[in-house]
Amino acid sequence: MKYKVGISKKALKQLKDLPASQYDKVRHGIYALADNPRGHNSIKLADTENEYRLRVGNYRVLYTIEDKILYIFVFEVADRKDAYR
Repeated sequence: MKYKVGISKKALKQLKDLPASQYDKVRHGIYALADNPRGHNSIKLADTENEYRLRVGNYRVLYTIEDKILYIFVFEVADRKDAYR
């Protein structure tokens, strides 16, 4: 089953601010979540119920998965050094 992907305004701004060389890779990674939200580059974040992170090079995409309604919500796109602060 395919999930729908939603992106917060904050994450959209962060995505648009990425270097051009990384923008397409990160965008592709986000939309690939629709087919496999728990892929090999995704890890569940500790002490959370349904928050995950996707590793795309030096960038991290933080998102939640709602399995009952088949929905993924991306709430942050950040460089790995800033993603968990």
